[in-house]
Amino acid sequence: MSVRRARVVGWGGYLPPHVVTNDDLSRRIDTSDAWIVERTGIRQRHIASQGELTSDLATAAARRALDVAGMTAAQVDLIVLASTTPDETFPATATVVQRKLGMDGGAAFDIQAVCAGFVFALATADAFIRSNQCQAALVIGAETFSRLLDWNDRGTCVLFGDGAGAVVLRAEPGNGDGADRGVLSTHIHTDGRHHDMLYVNGGVSSTGTTGVVRMEGKDVFRHAVAKLADSVDEALAANGLGRGDIDWLVPHQANKRIIDATLRKLGLAEDKLVLTVDRHANTSAASVPLALADAAGDGRIRSGHLVLIEAIGGGLAWGSAAVRW
Repeated sequence: MSVRRARVVGWGGYLPPHVVTNDDLSRRIDTSDAWIVERTGIRQRHIASQGELTSDLATAAARRALDVAGMTAAQVDLIVLASTTPDETFPATATVVQRKLGMDGGAAFDIQAVCAGFVFALATADAFIRSNQCQAALVIGAETFSRLLDWNDRGTCVLFGDGAGAVVLRAEPGNGDGADRGVLSTHIHTDGRHHDMLYVNGGVSSTGTTGVVRMEGKDVFRHAVAKLADSVDEALAANGLGRGDIDWLVPHQANKRIIDATLRKLGLAEDKLVLTVDRHANTSAASVPLALADAAGDGRIRSGHLVLIEAIGGGLAWGSAAVRW
């Protein structure tokens, strides 16, 4: 049976040039490079400059993805931007990116699922393509997460960084099986009962302030490992595939201890893992597309590879996607 698939035809990432190392942080707060590396695997993070907006990062990543795809913005009819740090309360930052790219048609909107945002955005764009509502989509994860941090809280400020990643999806025919190239399936979940594990203590209607990140790290760790492993198995089962079929696992780059524990739970070898958390830190919705751009850009992810994507964030919100490159 012929079906429409959303095939990944372009990818790109952007990181602000300003790098903050663990040693840099140790001169500001009570921490050390050894302490951060042991607990997180993070060695550095990129921080947006003053005046550098989420839309700027997103636009740079989108342009690189379009270049890889050999397409122009005029050939795109949908932008879905995942971000927790929009330029403004409204309008959607995606519309700012639309303007900056010179795209004067189609639709553009934001999605907010924190660190799981890119998976939610991918699921949304995939649904638009499958239902013949668009032919080509830009899916972007972009964050200036550093602006949500309490720089005196060493439990959170060492974890995050800024950046953006993007993929271009284009509608192509498929046979409806696991051998098709493109997005095979997406799986998204939320459980609002766990809101207090990871949240920002501000908002337009609650405090009238932006607020800063608050997190119960041990609880997040426990839930993340279980839910991420289960979501990978969910994606495999939906496509009649097994763990041995995975060529690459591209997880949310939150913490290497979470990633390692998930890898062990799945019984996957480390050589199937795409890891960028040491260089990028946790860039929230940008972490997965940045990792994809990294591995596809250097040739590790190649045509025909089965790529499993998974992420979890505040809400709690989590999900996975199976993509045949």
